Amino acid sequence: MTRSPSSQPTGELPENPSGSAHPELPAHVDVLIVGAGLSGVGAAYRLRTECPDLSYAIVEARPSMGGTWDLFRYPGIRSDSDMFTFSYPFKPWQDGKALADGPSILRYIKETAAEFGIDRHIRYRTRVVGADWSTARARWTVTVERTGADGAVTRHTVTCGFLYSCAGYYDYDQGHAPEFPGAESFTGTVVHPQFWPEDLDYAGKRVVVIGSGATAVTLVPTMAETAAHVTMLQRTPTWIAPVPGRDKVADKIRAALPPETAHKVIRGKNILINMGFYQFCRRRPEAARKFLTGLSTRFLKDPEAVKEHFTPPYNPWDQRLCAIPDADLFRTIRKGRASVVTDHIDTFVPEGIRLKSGRVLEADVVVTATGLKLLAFGGIGPSVDGVPVKLSEQFVWRGAMLTGVPNFAVCIGYTNASWTLRADLSSRLVCKVLGHMRRRDYAAVVPRPDRALAQRPLLDLASGYVQRSIDAFPRQGDRGPWRVRQNYLLDAATTLRTNLDRTLKPTPRSAVPEAGRSAAGDHALLKAGR
Repeated sequence: MTRSPSSQPTGELPENPSGSAHPELPAHVDVLIVGAGLSGVGAAYRLRTECPDLSYAIVEARPSMGGTWDLFRYPGIRSDSDMFTFSYPFKPWQDGKALADGPSILRYIKETAAEFGIDRHIRYRTRVVGADWSTARARWTVTVERTGADGAVTRHTVTCGFLYSCAGYYDYDQGHAPEFPGAESFTGTVVHPQFWPEDLDYAGKRVVVIGSGATAVTLVPTMAETAAHVTMLQRTPTWIAPVPGRDKVADKIRAALPPETAHKVIRGKNILINMGFYQFCRRRPEAARKFLTGLSTRFLKDPEAVKEHFTPPYNPWDQRLCAIPDADLFRTIRKGRASVVTDHIDTFVPEGIRLKSGRVLEADVVVTATGLKLLAFGGIGPSVDGVPVKLSEQFVWRGAMLTGVPNFAVCIGYTNASWTLRADLSSRLVCKVLGHMRRRDYAAVVPRPDRALAQRPLLDLASGYVQRSIDAFPRQGDRGPWRVRQNYLLDAATTLRTNLDRTLKPTPRSAVPEAGRSAAGDHALLKAGR
């Protein structure tokens, strides 16, 4: 087998147009953003437009921006949310595809960063390995490791008034890779989608894709274009929803209205449709099951196959739905280029995979689309005055800030809608908090509930990748701003209207005299070019 906020702005950062890892890190910035993916670039835009007097920098562990859309290179990678809601509200999506491919999304992120000068603030190959909040100084000291062109790793520190993690909640260094019995005896090639080898040639070969989630349903029709045959091997079916590859109504709207107006109209339309369908699934699960199985039967033309392979035992949206553009998975199966097997793996054998039923799936290539691993906030383990914070004992306020951790925010997207919808709301909320702090001359704020909260999981999904790791994450509460609601319409109406004085406990700057003196000193050093 082979496996392939200080009291004053601290000045502009040195330009970084080339993406080099080694333009100097600033000694201090008002806001440090962790992650230069879709969320980090969006956060930087909000900071530069809503808090233009604050300095910021972005640290990115990888050698380039894009996050998920730069890391994942497997065949056919695409969004599983429509691009009119997945894209930024401030930069209209111009491509025609409703579900865009990965390279198009990556190009869009890079264009956004360049257009607004955000790329000059990114420091690449810079991984956060520690973050400690000093109550006495009212600032973070963030320890980073920087990797040079020669591979040498050096350790540095940067201080900031506010730390904003936009690194998501996936582990970029490891995917979920269960141990399969007999895997060492398999004579073919095993690959994980998260680490797709550029030189993998599967043309004319027999491929088995293990999994039934978004990655698997994307891989199967794409690989089937050149493979001899592709088999999707699943333990349990997933709810699948065929959607149009192109939004014809959106095309008409864009033809009739200016780009920015059209983007707002289409975005609003799709938000309402997506939220309406989600509520339909949650409120009338039996009707939703009937609707989705009927839709699958319409395209697959095989009621028995739909019953066996595409009718899960759980209700729609107990786990995330998989969208397939133009029913490409079903069309590929109908053409005989791919098939689905619902069974459990007994063991790998030299020629492929033997199932519990005794059947052997012969394969030259096995793709383990077995899911992702969750990692809280890119692996940042914050501490306060040298004491590590137990994230699992904290609560999330407004889906963005944590109890017990001053001047710290995280960017968490929706599970039932486009990630960017909540991400952008969170970034605007952070800007609102920063503005509030400067007006009131606060050195720090931290969310604090007025009475005890009942604990609930942060992500309310039954999906395996969530359940495996959710205990390491902060909790949501049982009421008001402590609930992480999966409802953009409610969040959009309330998030930016929240009364910050009610739930944020402040520390006046006058109570932290070191904060002002240190910030002024850093500012002077930067102006002197030191």
